[in-house]
Amino acid sequence: MGNTEFDRELFLTDAYAVKTTGIKIEECNEDYARCSMEIDDRHFNMYGNVMGGAIFTLADYTFGITANTGKPETVSLTSTINFMRGTRGPVLYAEARCVKSGKNICFYEVTITDDENNIIAVAQANGFVKQTAKYK
Repeated sequence: MGNTEFDRELFLTDAYAVKTTGIKIEECNEDYARCSMEIDDRHFNMYGNVMGGAIFTLADYTFGITANTGKPETVSLTSTINFMRGTRGPVLYAEARCVKSGKNICFYEVTITDDENNIIAVAQANGFVKQTAKYK
């Protein structure tokens, strides 16, 4: 098992997810992660809704932190997202759950909700588990 606190510190160095979009890690273990993103002007599209790319970034980052906690390095193979409704915030939450974790391939589902627990989007991600040491 990897060191969860070290994973947190490693993922806090993600310049785009953390610094540009402002995603915060709320909880993370080997099978589950929860992140949040406070919405402000940088997240809106021309129609005044949160941009799909910002929502996808939240889903992808949340998948990434749990897929890389306590395991060898895992990278995305495929990701899909289904947008259920538009949102203006003020906060979005992502919860990633491991559906299947094999030797080389893993599969996660990520649900994005707003502060009223409305489902905004559902994403699915397949990851490739590299068989190399993650930390040196």
